[in-house]
Amino acid sequence: TKKPQVIKYGLNHVTTLIENKEAKLVVIAHDVDPIEMVCWLPALCRKKDVPYCIIKGKSRLGQLVHKKTASVVALTSIRTEDKSECDKLTDNFKAQFNDNAEIRRRWGGGIMGIKSQHVMQRREKAIQIEQAKKLGLQIV
Repeated sequence: TKKPQVIKYGLNHVTTLIENKEAKLVVIAHDVDPIEMVCWLPALCRKKDVPYCIIKGKSRLGQLVHKKTASVVALTSIRTEDKSECDKLTDNFKAQFNDNAEIRRRWGGGIMGIKSQHVMQRREKAIQIEQAKKLGLQIV
């Protein structure tokens, strides 16, 4: 009998699959708690060139593997008749997640508190005064 195509799940198992480049596609849930469990997975997927995507709800992933929840699932083998559809998905996910540098660049909201804003204003003012002094010295 042929080996059945199954979805692999579990953080440790999926991690080893990514490290060995056996995973064809990795799906990560967005609502994992604590988030530190999966926040390093996209970097590992990018390093090993494994396509990944982030979806809404770990309960959806749990339904795939007949459990209550699953934080990460991976596909290791794909049937030949589904290969073209999977290739479309992986290309799409690579463009959206793996190759998208905007995601990595945009951390946090960039909104500072009132104290930090005042500190930055003071710093800018000090720099301007220093620039004016330098210009004043160079003219004389």
